[in-house]
Amino acid sequence: MITFEDFKKLELIVAQIKEVKDHPNADRLYLLRIDTGKEEKQIVAGIRANYKPEELVGRKVVVINNLEPAVIRGEASNGMVLAASGESGPVILFPEKDVPVGSIVK
Repeated sequence: MITFEDFKKLELIVAQIKEVKDHPNADRLYLLRIDTGKEEKQIVAGIRANYKPEELVGRKVVVINNLEPAVIRGEASNGMVLAASGESGPVILFPEKDVPVGSIVK
């Protein structure tokens, strides 16, 4: 169990995917360039088997924006796209209705 104060530390926002590239060192990963409303950043996401780039570019997604940066297979990842574990792999969480980029998720 975590406290509500711990939960409030997570910066969950709506971001827009601007670009999708294959990770050069991993068959299951994409490099996503996202717009957070304040900046653009790169996130490494393990969704390549379930989504084509054209399905993702322009879509709004929910991300953890303040996750500690990590290097994944030689590429910087500055956040995390939220996804549910589906039977056939990850299912990205998309806002049901259109909301502005940078909107806070709570």
